Amino acid sequence: MYAERASRLDGAVVWTNRPEGSEGSASPGFGRILPDGCMDLLWNDGRLMVAGPDTTAYVTEGTPSSWAGLRFFPGQAPAFLGVPAHELRDRRVELAELWSPAVVRRLTARVNAADDPASGLEAVVLERAAEVGRPDPVLRRVVETLDAGRPVAATADELGLGARQLHRRSLAAFGYGPKTLARVLRLQRALALARDGVPFAETAARTGYADQPHLARDVRELAGLPLGDLLGGR
Repeated sequence: MYAERASRLDGAVVWTNRPEGSEGSASPGFGRILPDGCMDLLWNDGRLMVAGPDTTAYVTEGTPSSWAGLRFFPGQAPAFLGVPAHELRDRRVELAELWSPAVVRRLTARVNAADDPASGLEAVVLERAAEVGRPDPVLRRVVETLDAGRPVAATADELGLGARQLHRRSLAAFGYGPKTLARVLRLQRALALARDGVPFAETAARTGYADQPHLARDVRELAGLPLGDLLGGR
């Protein structure tokens, strides 16, 4: 069962996902994680991992197990990890690949000893965030402006950035360029409307797609399923 709550780290989300048994595990949507512009610090059965930014749906495999995570607001994680986001694009890696194994062993023991792994992860992140300081506020403005549906060129102009500078900073912060980030954020806006029962044609119009077929193509490419199947969990 999946559950989440707002983190004490600004904009982040703390979540848990525990297996409910094998029922429904054959569904093509089972374990499907959609691109959202975010990166996560993960705990899985006693080990710490990092989920990089996805460009397509990530489908989990293997026996269901217990997970906990802290999902950073887009652009937050690289400062915490000390690694540019593009180096982790479409990857899941052990934290020990990025940090000293001795440090990771200490942090893992700390998380495992917490009342629950999610709270342990959050405590580790808050401590580290206090050390590295606040992320560049321009990054949040990039996300907010693109998520409002503004074109990439207009976003660069509004923030006083050249197109190349915006692209370079986006690669380091989000893992991909601003056009891909805008596409991922638009997908999430569309899914939110569609889940609320907004008709697909209206969803497409309200979220900046040229038409409903454009929305359908984007969902297939980014999520790996038709929109109806994705929402219906078939």
